[in-house]
Amino acid sequence: MSCAFVFPGQGSQTVGMGREIYDAFPEAREVFQEVDDTLGQNLTRLIFEGPQETLTLTENAQPALMTVSLAILRVLQNSNFNLETHVQYLAGHSLGEYSALCAAKTFSLKETAKLLQIRGRAMQKAVPLGEGSMAALLGLDLETVDDLLKKLPLNNELCVIANDNSVGQVVISGHTKAIEAALTEATNRGAKRCILLPVSAPFHSPLMEKAALVMKEALSQVSGKNPIVPVFSNVTAEPVTDFERIRALLYEQITHRVRWRETILNMDALGVQTLVEVGAGKVLTGLTKRISPDLITFSLNIPQDLDVFLKTL
Repeated sequence: MSCAFVFPGQGSQTVGMGREIYDAFPEAREVFQEVDDTLGQNLTRLIFEGPQETLTLTENAQPALMTVSLAILRVLQNSNFNLETHVQYLAGHSLGEYSALCAAKTFSLKETAKLLQIRGRAMQKAVPLGEGSMAALLGLDLETVDDLLKKLPLNNELCVIANDNSVGQVVISGHTKAIEAALTEATNRGAKRCILLPVSAPFHSPLMEKAALVMKEALSQVSGKNPIVPVFSNVTAEPVTDFERIRALLYEQITHRVRWRETILNMDALGVQTLVEVGAGKVLTGLTKRISPDLITFSLNIPQDLDVFLKTL
């Protein structure tokens, strides 16, 4: 059974995520404690008690989601689950790529937590509040969105495709006025729904260049290792095994499109039969069912999920 593990990105965070795993397993509690100690904040309390709006702040949401994912993975590994033996590929959506790289031992847990805190703060600060936004366009294919963006009268403003998530789900990012114009045009072209996303900045667009430069500096300070399992890059939608290449792609990732639909299609083409989402929510599982319906999917959130999954091995 060829298997891939995938890790969720921003938007999957909810107050209380990971609580059942935390309560049930001491090794999960160790992961939470190590992240708290590394960041010098009680992130665990914020994850379990909220408030949701504070958890959703980019600088909190990014390390929080990684913590939940890695706690679940630690429990699996304590159940005689060997990542190298059982998993052929890893991938993560945006910040989830850092979770995947931590799972692959490219970065330690401490390094990953610090990098995500820096990344979250840099992304939050890159564009003044209100100047940028993001929106999901449902029911339009990538080519249609590409075409409508090319034909928008942007007046020196910017609007780009940020996430190619699945068939009929494309996220755009850019200046707020340009996003508003794109939503009107998308509706005219038959979009089923257009949803402004509750984010504080235009992620995965060239407007994030300041944040990318901050990450370039942060990544230059980390002596990472080649991953023990190939990790798909959001930028190329291809698996990567060389750390220097990974470092360069993580810098590009901040300003470039997340090519998630292509990532899943490429995994499918490489013979992956089972896709396992490790962490909060089931967003990536839902996207996978739309992209490659024949893939077997699991979402690992609570202790019972782990029991079910381990029995299939």
